Amino acid sequence: MNLDRLAELLTWRDLIDVLAVAFIIYNLLLLIRGTRAVQILLGLSFLAFVYWLARLFELPTLEAILESLLIVLPIAIIVLFQQEIRRALAAFGKNPLFLARQQQVEQTFSEIVLAATALAARRTGALIVVERAQGLRNYIENGIRLDAELSYDLLISIFCPDSPLHDGAAIIQDRRVAAASCFLPLSTNPELSKELGTRHRAALGISEETDALAVVVSEESGAISVAFDGRLERDLDGKELRNALYKYLITDLYPQRGARSIRRPAAAAAPAGRRAGR
Repeated sequence: MNLDRLAELLTWRDLIDVLAVAFIIYNLLLLIRGTRAVQILLGLSFLAFVYWLARLFELPTLEAILESLLIVLPIAIIVLFQQEIRRALAAFGKNPLFLARQQQVEQTFSEIVLAATALAARRTGALIVVERAQGLRNYIENGIRLDAELSYDLLISIFCPDSPLHDGAAIIQDRRVAAASCFLPLSTNPELSKELGTRHRAALGISEETDALAVVVSEESGAISVAFDGRLERDLDGKELRNALYKYLITDLYPQRGARSIRRPAAAAAPAGRRAGR
């Protein structure tokens, strides 16, 4: 079959159909990349390969067992991939208008970086969650509503060991501390290190369920970590923390704006009087 004949057979509808399927498959692969869904998908592929071998070599018993599994496969896929399905539906349902409220989020970097580094120096545990495009209302409502302007002093007060709000997470929404003492879903990833405590698992859990970013300060070691998209970046200093915040809250959301912006060092972002006093 020559190329002219092939061009006659392929209409513009066929091209759109192929491109649409390729786009969906590509985005689904991006969605599950680096998650436990990859291992589950490989396991299902292996079962499909075994079923093909059973039909090829006419093994009726094995074929019958695998065929019975195929009956419950759609339900099994929904159960096994429920996390990924929720994330996909949330991603498809994003409203671009919601991103406008993030335009000035860079102004919050200094307060978060200063608070996290100060808490780390004191080895005071903390969990700060920053809302991105997907709303965190469900988690805000299970905490103590504050709706207060974000500041270094407020974050330090929230996570002071004597404070009744220090357990749980502080959620930042629209450059304000929406709530404190919020309880988050814990990650069930079996590959996580046993060294990680409840705060780190909660940070990973909220990053798996939503597109939020979480900053964690370890109570045991004073190490600062950032959780995003089910991944954990550990042992960050102030500069690395600011760069991570910039990447996930500015560059990823506004690539063109992020490329033109000039990053200021974390130390220069706060008044000298405040740094000298702490």
